[in-house]
Amino acid sequence: MKKNLTLLLILTLVITFSSTAQGAKEAAFVHDSSQGYLFNKFKDNWFLTIEGGGGVYFSQFDSNRKLLDRVAPGGAIYVGKWFSPVLGLRLGASWLEIKGLSDGQFNGNVPATSTVNGFYKQKFNEIGPVFDAMLNLTNWWCGYRPARVYNAMLYAGIGGYFSFIRDAADTKWFNQHDNIVAGRIGLINSFNVSRQVALSLDVRYDYMSAHRDASQITRKMAGDVQAYFAITYLFDKRQWSTPLIPVCPEPEDCDAIKARLEAAEGRISDLEAQLKDALAHPAEVIVEKAEPGPLATIYYPINVYSLTSRDLNVLQAIANVMKANPDKHYVLTGWADNYTGSEQFNVRLRHNRVNGVAKQLFRFGVPQSQISVTVNNGNLCDMGVKYVALDRAVTISEGQ
Repeated sequence: MKKNLTLLLILTLVITFSSTAQGAKEAAFVHDSSQGYLFNKFKDNWFLTIEGGGGVYFSQFDSNRKLLDRVAPGGAIYVGKWFSPVLGLRLGASWLEIKGLSDGQFNGNVPATSTVNGFYKQKFNEIGPVFDAMLNLTNWWCGYRPARVYNAMLYAGIGGYFSFIRDAADTKWFNQHDNIVAGRIGLINSFNVSRQVALSLDVRYDYMSAHRDASQITRKMAGDVQAYFAITYLFDKRQWSTPLIPVCPEPEDCDAIKARLEAAEGRISDLEAQLKDALAHPAEVIVEKAEPGPLATIYYPINVYSLTSRDLNVLQAIANVMKANPDKHYVLTGWADNYTGSEQFNVRLRHNRVNGVAKQLFRFGVPQSQISVTVNNGNLCDMGVKYVALDRAVTISEGQ
């Protein structure tokens, strides 16, 4: 009864809430960037950038030369990848020209002739690889939006430059063998003109090792302030996916739902009361005593009545039980199936089997007074010819 009441209580709850759910509208799913972003595959979110502009070099003696006279061109090409809407990397080849002043009469290994305030003009071309780590400040602070036009991106990186200068005849460039290491930091102001193309203004500062062409140089580092206009092509896939979040609509008829809930609560209270009453008056448990089965059964192959070593081990254990209970009497019954062999042969087989078991128990010390031997002409299990092997046996049971 307790099980029935519990099951009824569960079914009532399931039916009530199922009907409530069926009457409500289905939840809608929307992309929610506040839950984070789904990372794209490695092949996605690559870009190519080409830039050109100029910069101004600041070394130990450059203040003696006009600022506009130190403006020099530069450019670069980059290949990069955004690993998230906020973090990215780019690798490129950069070229920049440097104009400054030296206190020695050599522009590298080439004699300089032009002077400014007693200092000699110098000009170098720097070419080399650069590497930057990028941080999209707009997506970081304001959240990612695919349709956003403006993005501010901060980056920092390193570069290595090979220095080239003009020969004395000013006809060609050659390697000065004065390589430069530079650290760089910059801000990219990017404007998306389409889904694939962005235009940007890149403002950068390079902090680099100074050239070794000045005789009295004491400042081993120099700076270069640069500004570049750039165009960037964004390869597919360009956007970032966000998790789908279910949005549950407001129910149209709250009063009807409330009434159904109140009715369900009433039925639940009634079932709880019935369950409490059933627990207070438990049903009488009637235990039926099962009739005891045989103490043991020895099975035989067809036409066999000899005992195996395993059978002897079983009979030894049975003998120990019998000797430990001398006041109990045991009945040995021989069986043979009625599906194979003649009746005369099966009668003899039943007697041979039961007598063989009895003799072995006597050898193990069981008194003959504790054992009665009989045979049964029927089938032990009588489940048909398919299970005939179960009818070839000797059963050992407690007697009356």
